[in-house]
Amino acid sequence: MPHLVVSISGHGFGHVAQTAPILNALYDRIPKLRITICSSAPISHLRSRIHVPFTHLPSEGDIGMVMSSALDVEVEASRVAYQKYHTDWDKRVANEAQLLRALKADFVFSNVGYLALAGAQLAHIPNVALCSLNWADIYRHYCGEDEITTQIQSCYANAMAFLRATPGMQMLDLPNLIPVAPIAAVGKRQRDEINRILNLPQHDKLVLVSMGGIASRLPIERWPRISGVHWLVSQSWHIDHPDALALETLQMDFKDILASCDALICKPGYGSFVEATYSGVPVIFVNRHDWPESPALVEWLRMHGVSHEVSRDKLNEGKFEEILADLWSQNRPKRIVSHSEVQVMDWLVSAIAV
Repeated sequence: MPHLVVSISGHGFGHVAQTAPILNALYDRIPKLRITICSSAPISHLRSRIHVPFTHLPSEGDIGMVMSSALDVEVEASRVAYQKYHTDWDKRVANEAQLLRALKADFVFSNVGYLALAGAQLAHIPNVALCSLNWADIYRHYCGEDEITTQIQSCYANAMAFLRATPGMQMLDLPNLIPVAPIAAVGKRQRDEINRILNLPQHDKLVLVSMGGIASRLPIERWPRISGVHWLVSQSWHIDHPDALALETLQMDFKDILASCDALICKPGYGSFVEATYSGVPVIFVNRHDWPESPALVEWLRMHGVSHEVSRDKLNEGKFEEILADLWSQNRPKRIVSHSEVQVMDWLVSAIAV
């Protein structure tokens, strides 16, 4: 029984969104596959997306960036966190290699924690990375070129391959880069059931408001009412608005909820943009102009989806009536039947069998 150890970054939910469809398909292909997931992402979120048996080990395989909100990077706090994480780097890598040996890992698959890759390389365990970004480029963008950049870059460059999900950063300095198709778990449209649960009139509109996996909150209680429009938001936001409804009330897979909504309000994020586009859901987004992954994501969304960019002030004010009317006046994009995860799955099947 081959043992696959998977490192998934807990920085936002996009890393889980990219990895889950591949693991679900991979287990169908190799039903005896043993999977251990090392991640700081909430176990509840992992299990909501990954529908195959796995063992969970809480683990911080990367730093990501320290965020004060879903939109704001704390650069100096991030620099300090990286310096601490890379103190005694060789010892940290040796400990990771020892852990992987103890787990009897046959293969390491990372999105996109670099410590697991470094440990696998030291332990001579085959390893591969998958993501639309890498932390060497993110760290370099905010903190410059230094020894830490070199250490992170080496982890990615020495993997068997870096499978760059589309849309994604260019990563031209990775010699092992292999671009792969967009990865999306497309949900089932269950609007009639949602209307029944939420007691919504048939012709009313439902807009999902989600800022991804970074803790953040929008002041929806200040948003003006729009006739026939309801906002679906996280219960943890404690929104007091007559048209705000709690997402958790539905007890459905997030991808099914997204596919059943009339629009999505979000920030640039891989899972949000690709899954909304493949589900045929229009997107209103506030850009993150300092985040180096954003240009690729926004360009792809504009080419393949229906979208409208708003300012941060307009997002906080909730002035969307004209924008929503314009989006809904356009032809709703067709849903895309996606089997894009098969490309990565086939690559992994071949690599694991080596």
